[in-house]
Amino acid sequence: MEAVEIRGTKTTKDLLEDAGWFLGHTVAAVLAFTIVFLTFTIAQPNPDSSTPKLLCTALSLFIPMIAGFFSHVLHRDSIAGNVWISGLLTFGVVCVHVLDLPTGSGLCDGCGALDKLTRTFFTIDHNSGLMAGDGLLIGAWIPLSMIGYGIGAKIRAALVS
Repeated sequence: MEAVEIRGTKTTKDLLEDAGWFLGHTVAAVLAFTIVFLTFTIAQPNPDSSTPKLLCTALSLFIPMIAGFFSHVLHRDSIAGNVWISGLLTFGVVCVHVLDLPTGSGLCDGCGALDKLTRTFFTIDHNSGLMAGDGLLIGAWIPLSMIGYGIGAKIRAALVS
């Protein structure tokens, strides 16, 4: 049996600290999106109009991007720039959940896997009806906020170095 060589100089304490910062930055990204979402909830836009949904999509990227930029100002580490990984993992988990949902009358009846995903997450006007119509919120906006946060932190890190 061969011995496994571990490279790196981080201790277990350092790794746990990094994991804590990663979780904290992920929560900060979701909180930045929550501000956007609450603003739209208070404004009560027309739920049938596509303009508020498109605006919320753009803001769910840009507001967390600004938050990620300033988080790197306050705490310079490379962890904040990796929060996009949380966004991709969240999107992947939600995709698997949507693919497991049953279809039926009014719920993307007869849709294939690609139709289920695109109509649930990316179609503004004629969604699939799966996830009670919350596909944009759970599968697109929240992961997009994590990706935006990571981009903002990476931009700030590039400007500093």
